[in-house]
Amino acid sequence: MEETVNIKDLLFICKKQLPLIIGITVLSVVICAFITYFLLTPIYKGSTQLLINKSKDNEAVYEYNEVQTNLQLINTYNVIIKSPRILNLVKEELGLQLSIEELTKKITVESEEDSQVLNINVEDPNPEVAAEIANTIAKVFQKNIVEIMNIDNVVILAQATVNQNPVPIKPNPLLNLAISVVIGLMIGFGIAFFLEYLDNSIKTEQDIENMFDLPVLGVISTIETNAHEKYETEGRNSECLISKRKKVL
Repeated sequence: MEETVNIKDLLFICKKQLPLIIGITVLSVVICAFITYFLLTPIYKGSTQLLINKSKDNEAVYEYNEVQTNLQLINTYNVIIKSPRILNLVKEELGLQLSIEELTKKITVESEEDSQVLNINVEDPNPEVAAEIANTIAKVFQKNIVEIMNIDNVVILAQATVNQNPVPIKPNPLLNLAISVVIGLMIGFGIAFFLEYLDNSIKTEQDIENMFDLPVLGVISTIETNAHEKYETEGRNSECLISKRKKVL
């Protein structure tokens, strides 16, 4: 026998299980807030910018082919910046107790679209350390790229700085809480519909028709106890009133 579920049934289930859905959503938000504010370590970012040209000669004249060549070399610069040759010098200068792999995971190098500008981003739980590593990488790269690729025109456009009240880039509390609300609602609705699916009790005449495939000929309404007692009381009062009228007559 095929069962059909309409929108009214879905709304009825949601209304019936509303406390469960709200409870699970609130629990999800509370757990997410606890993890975000008490368990996750805030991560800060330090960023610096480099402008890379091939040579200082004829700075006023840039041929189109030369610019295109420099743009194609951007990916090469990205690899060089995160290479052991550069990062080992950075470790020595700052005295970092990190392996090359650990230091590499903190660094991302991005290039501005169709430009010779590189952004060096460093993430660390300490904002001052992140800025210091980013600035040191830029200086070491500027100094050593001359020997590596014979490029002597690297300009540091902007150094990484630390604000008075630095803001972590992650975790993002608002985003995490919004995701927790969505997840809580999904879990709440899922559990509500699952519980309703497991409930095989007969509640309405429609359930009888669906279960036995038989038409309902009649329905006996439920008489409440209070209503029955009220009916008997009113009946007795009516009998007393009739008897009094008979005596008067």
